Amino acid sequence: MPDPAVARLHEWLRAHEAPLLEEYRSLLRIPSIEEAPLPNAPFGRGNREALDYALQLAEDAQMRTKDIEGYCGYAEFGSGEKLIMCLGHLDVVPVGSGWKHDPFGAEIEDGYVYARGAIDDKGPTMAGFYAMRAIQECLPDLGVRMRTVFGCNEESGFQCVERYVQTEEAPTYGIAPDSGWPLYHGEKGIANAVVDWPLPQGRLDLLQIEGGQRPNIVIDSCRATLRVAPDARAWIEEKLREAWDRNVTCEWSSDELTVHAVGKAAHGSTPFMGDSAGIRVLRFLKEIAPLDQEQAYKTLFEAGHIGGAGIGIAGSDDVSDDLTCNLGIVETAGTCARLTFNIRYPVTWNGGTLRDRIVARLARIPAGPSLVSFSDSPPLYFPIDHPLVQTILDVHEAETGARGVPGVMGGGTYARAISNTVSVGTGWEGDGNAHETDERLKIDNLFRMSRIYAHILYRLALA
Repeated sequence: MPDPAVARLHEWLRAHEAPLLEEYRSLLRIPSIEEAPLPNAPFGRGNREALDYALQLAEDAQMRTKDIEGYCGYAEFGSGEKLIMCLGHLDVVPVGSGWKHDPFGAEIEDGYVYARGAIDDKGPTMAGFYAMRAIQECLPDLGVRMRTVFGCNEESGFQCVERYVQTEEAPTYGIAPDSGWPLYHGEKGIANAVVDWPLPQGRLDLLQIEGGQRPNIVIDSCRATLRVAPDARAWIEEKLREAWDRNVTCEWSSDELTVHAVGKAAHGSTPFMGDSAGIRVLRFLKEIAPLDQEQAYKTLFEAGHIGGAGIGIAGSDDVSDDLTCNLGIVETAGTCARLTFNIRYPVTWNGGTLRDRIVARLARIPAGPSLVSFSDSPPLYFPIDHPLVQTILDVHEAETGARGVPGVMGGGTYARAISNTVSVGTGWEGDGNAHETDERLKIDNLFRMSRIYAHILYRLALA
């Protein structure tokens, strides 16, 4: 028999779909990309504006709010020892090129809203906020506290939640609406490894290479400049005539050759869903290199292998399958190419072992590359029989008719940084992919998410 309390929540949400859509679009119009810090705005003006907007919405709804020095903020209502939390983020990744819609226009076409952050994560965050509002209005006497957290640095460092946990309590149960249905009970470890790789020198000197926006985005544009020795020019011009990759263009200026490649951006946790312009450039250089330098360029190209084989870390486990490795940034640092790898490693591994494998592999490469920095966010894993997991599975089955199977993902959500928290689904088939051009969310799916989140939060309050 359907729960009357859930029916009331759904009814309230259906009656408030218009303001949810309006406020969601207003939030999307704020370009909350990380910028230089300002007073009380550690992630720049756009993120400060987005946080102010979200907190004002909460105050207008008569919730208690707290601004944690611009790192993040939260809205809360209710009373009691138990704390149920929903964590979303307001920051977005850079826009990139190739958009057909204004990235911050929140344009509607064929029932979809287009904007950077539409699906990652402003839509789910607003759906979670409205789910909380429904509980506040319809079920005010649950005897628990409900809290919505608005983060501002999820995409580039998690400093927001790191600051949060310094002074604020962990939830009894929490959800982060930022993954797939029904939930992800495991998140791979995430490491960023920065490697300085000496620029190949000889008859084909690599002078400069630049590409990439963030470690966790597949490179969509990359440019390299090379100096060609006179006795190598005929060889290289012949190789250029044989070149097959139409996404790579070349231009001569005296004895210098500029190589430019375009690719397709994608989330760094799924590099195979994109097309790396950085890897295209490195492969192209390997193909045109004189024979006496072919191995040097080949080894540099192999470093970009999306399974991590080029830096000695390929592998998998039975829970989370294969490691992925995204070469997210290439840049010139003195006499080296500085390569930043965003690595998603299996939940049964640890960061220390991963780092050791990289160091060992680099030590065997004649060019002498070196690991200059390594940061690690350990894996997250909840057993399937955990009450948090089982409650969400029950709600998903009640809402969709399908039990669903918890997943393990390469992406990282706030769940890995906040105790007693898992990530739950956002959107459905047809909605755009995170971090890609023309990111989008179907309006009906925004509303549907709000109803499911309300049901989950209500059931967690009773658990």
